[in-house]
Amino acid sequence: MMQSFTQVRKLVSWGIVGTSLAICVGAWAVSNQPTQAVQLADGTVYFNHPPRLLDARTTEKGIRAMGAKYYFRLSLAADAGEPLQQVTIAQREAPDEVRFSLEKTQAFADQDREARLPLGAVAEDEETQTISVIFDPPVQPGKSVTIRLRPRRNPDAAGVYLFGVTAFPQGEKAYGQFLGFGRLQFYDSLP
Repeated sequence: MMQSFTQVRKLVSWGIVGTSLAICVGAWAVSNQPTQAVQLADGTVYFNHPPRLLDARTTEKGIRAMGAKYYFRLSLAADAGEPLQQVTIAQREAPDEVRFSLEKTQAFADQDREARLPLGAVAEDEETQTISVIFDPPVQPGKSVTIRLRPRRNPDAAGVYLFGVTAFPQGEKAYGQFLGFGRLQFYDSLP
């Protein structure tokens, strides 16, 4: 009787360990499946997890400065579900309008200026002061990207300038998700 009790105890403990192992392996297999984007019945595509706007900065903070570069850095989550196809950057209420040299727009893999990303098109809607940057090919999930805009010169008026950043997934009918404002400040005389 004692021997059979020991055998039963071993079988039970192996059963518990085996079941726990099967649950862990099953959970791992499910979590390592590629994440699909959200697509509505009408074909509209959303990110599962939209990119994040990490920061915005300028190389020149003085008003009217020539040769400035504005950088907008974004991070695309590994579980975004879709590649990043397009980013729009829209100047919001500000003391002055900033004009850009669109042909000088570039994008980089994160902040590595050697790892340039090919752009399909860069366009501006002058009425809404919105610049559209289209990636060709799209930026894959799990990557970071830095977009560099070149103003013709910094604005004439000092103050805080806000640029609304919106990201669009790949797809015919992509829904743009607002990521926040890139904030740049310009001074009459540098602090």
